[in-house]
Amino acid sequence: MTIEIKAPTLPESVPDGTIATWHKKAGEAVKRDELLVDIETDKVVIEVVSPADGVLEKIVKGTGDTIVSNELIAIVAEGASKSAAKAESSSKSEPAAAPEPESKSESKSDSKSDSSDEPLLSPAAKKIAQENSLDIDSIKGTGKNGRVTKEDVMDAVAKKSAPAAQAKSDPTANIDTSSGRVEERVPMSRLRAKVAERLLQASQTTAMLTTFNEVDMAPIMELRNKYKDLFEKSHDGIRLGFMSFFVRASIEALKRYPAVNASIDGNDIVYHGYQDIGVAVSSPRGLVVPVLRNADHMGLAQIENQIREYGMKAKDGKLSIDEMTGGTFTISNGGVFGSLLSTPILNPPQTAILGMHKIQERPMAINGEVKICPMMYLALSYDHRMIDGKEAVQFLVTIKELLEDPARILLEI
Repeated sequence: MTIEIKAPTLPESVPDGTIATWHKKAGEAVKRDELLVDIETDKVVIEVVSPADGVLEKIVKGTGDTIVSNELIAIVAEGASKSAAKAESSSKSEPAAAPEPESKSESKSDSKSDSSDEPLLSPAAKKIAQENSLDIDSIKGTGKNGRVTKEDVMDAVAKKSAPAAQAKSDPTANIDTSSGRVEERVPMSRLRAKVAERLLQASQTTAMLTTFNEVDMAPIMELRNKYKDLFEKSHDGIRLGFMSFFVRASIEALKRYPAVNASIDGNDIVYHGYQDIGVAVSSPRGLVVPVLRNADHMGLAQIENQIREYGMKAKDGKLSIDEMTGGTFTISNGGVFGSLLSTPILNPPQTAILGMHKIQERPMAINGEVKICPMMYLALSYDHRMIDGKEAVQFLVTIKELLEDPARILLEI
């Protein structure tokens, strides 16, 4: 019995995907729930597993091929692993000088083949080679006395089905060392290509402006240092960081300035009655933005725990499409990489994004005195088609005031 392996159903926001890596070759035995192939989209890498024990009979879509939802990518022969192993064992144990013919005509054919120094092969291997139009002479036999086994033919089929795109993806194939000036040419991943496309689209189709301010982080740092041990003990090892304070401050500011939490859909403005906060995190494939759903209903511990889980998933490439879809407002923290000041780019269709930066001690004039304070620059990029400059500045000032007096976050004042 054969089972069709199809690409998963992709959401409307993801029109197609690309076959990234086949973890099994055609003809190899597979087990139920064993990873077969990675499909890369512009958001995540989706893993497709085998639905049953058997053999990967045929690869329909090779590495680098573009696929759409529910498209056939491979065929698995259910329960064929034992028979395949048996056939291979049988082919290796057959005497090379006296293969067992199924008919007189086949016996003559094999004899003729032996006399002309053509490679020896079992009937099963011969059938597969003929079905796939393979040149038997080009297949190197690994069986006894150089006999071409069924596995040898299946390997040749797999190599034939692999597209040229796989060779192009090999960075070492494009290194020119003749002049000592090394260059590498590698294809851009779908994620990075999509990010580049969206950033270019945001800069060309929005009236993006950025306003800046700075916040004294001393109150938050004092509060964190005072309660971090008790917080971690009370919340099962969850550590208290700075991001949860920024998320809570952003939520309160978004409630007061709903235009910053809105999005533009064609000629319509969509006002969201909820706050789904996207938090930019780094992954081996690039920057991804998982979303804290209904962040208004989350406490500091829930926010920190969810961000930690997203970070771990991003590192392992386990984030799902649903976890990165949507979002009404985004927070990006370039400070973890040492950025002192930057201009974040909008994440359409959102109309604003908050940029956090490095905390750095600077001399500040406070009540007529110069004090050294841990300061952070904040940047708010916004779409001027939707948000007026006054509203953007007031929104950022609200975040600054909430962070410099954290009690106001709790009291919602």
